[in-house]
Amino acid sequence: MAARSSSSSFRLLDLVRPFVPLLPEVREPDRRAPFRRKLACTAAALFAFLACSQLPLYGLHRAAAAAGGADPFYWVRAILVSNRGTVMELGITPVVTAGTLVQLLVGSNLVRADSSNPDDRALLSAAQKLLSIVITAGEATAYVLSGAYGSVGVLGAGNAVLIVLQLVLGGMVVIFLDELLQKGYGFGSGISLFTAANTCEGVVTRALSPATVDRGRGAEFVGAVTATAHLLATRASKLSAVREAFFRGGGGGLPDLRGLAATCAVFLAAVYLQGLRVALPVRPRNAPRGHRGGAYSVRLLYTSGMPVVLLSSAVSSLYLVSQALYRRFGGSLLVDLLGKWTPDAAVPVGGIAYYVTAPASAAANPLHAAMYVAFVLAARAALSRAWVVVSGSSPRDVARRLREQQMVMPGKLERYIPAAAALGGVCIGALTVASDLMGAVGSGAGMLLAVTTVYQCYEAFEKEKKNY
Repeated sequence: MAARSSSSSFRLLDLVRPFVPLLPEVREPDRRAPFRRKLACTAAALFAFLACSQLPLYGLHRAAAAAGGADPFYWVRAILVSNRGTVMELGITPVVTAGTLVQLLVGSNLVRADSSNPDDRALLSAAQKLLSIVITAGEATAYVLSGAYGSVGVLGAGNAVLIVLQLVLGGMVVIFLDELLQKGYGFGSGISLFTAANTCEGVVTRALSPATVDRGRGAEFVGAVTATAHLLATRASKLSAVREAFFRGGGGGLPDLRGLAATCAVFLAAVYLQGLRVALPVRPRNAPRGHRGGAYSVRLLYTSGMPVVLLSSAVSSLYLVSQALYRRFGGSLLVDLLGKWTPDAAVPVGGIAYYVTAPASAAANPLHAAMYVAFVLAARAALSRAWVVVSGSSPRDVARRLREQQMVMPGKLERYIPAAAALGGVCIGALTVASDLMGAVGSGAGMLLAVTTVYQCYEAFEKEKKNY
């Protein structure tokens, strides 16, 4: 009987307990951090992350030619905060993947944990951190072995190991900067903050960059606004200058005013969608009849930007696996079904990887565009509804939390939350598809995620400000 009781009390989460003393940890503050210190800590964490995003990987000098070319991860880098060829190559992918896996395991009851128990919360946090470190090391090794920086033979064993170590170090920086902010030293989540900053930096750079490039017609400015000013100042025909400023992107992928206008439209649409909500009345359980209580808001974008991050993480993993398999087993039916790539494995040209990538031109590739639209809309809606269940924000979870607070809601949460999750996912998908097909500067999903994150940071900032 004792043995049976012991075996039944064993939990999968307890396997993490021996690793807890070995995991480095950010200590929680002894008392509430002052407002100005939180602001300074948030700015310092953001500066440290952006500095690492510009720090090139040491050891790539002999493989620069092999690692060059088109970037198949371009459309997901803005969302995953990944900067090619730098210490932040992996971005937030390991942290997001680990957090999602832990949420799925807990939500599906494969891992039993009591969220009200401090010991269980500490074990879940340790499990997520341990899994993040393991995924970071695994992805760093996979990047090098898959030939993302050239073959290991060209790199050399020493350089290959050094690159892996640098990528692991970058992943650890993300993990602990995020933990630093979430422990109360700063505002909000580090992951969300880094995503918003990376997206905004990309948009500003592609709009105002003074860098030049030569496409065979002389030097041209990369930034859309700087190029427009240069064209208006140097061209005799102002109409021709304006026409080129609006439509110059088609030739070599340079940002133009048309893409900048699409970017502004996406930002405004995302801000509008972010504000749409339904207020459901709630009141204390023992309140007299007719008592006016508060309200529980259900937003249209109920799951916020999580469907964007989850889908981008899944597509990024698909690219990585498909590239590695195609380099070694290209020609196999199953491998080609997963994805066919150009000879340098830089751009998908067939298979699933091709159809889940935004087409360069919807008019030239109508089938590709239709399949891409269908995939994004269906996947975002499904992920949004699934995330409601596994993240503890389902109607049953919300109702339980209200009961614990001695509150009651006359309306039915089951009517609003699933509908908001599915419809919000479709709206997110439609907005990102429209952005990508209109040629907006940067990734549509990244811009939507940035707007959502900035809005949440603003609300957290105002809440913290009122508490001081």
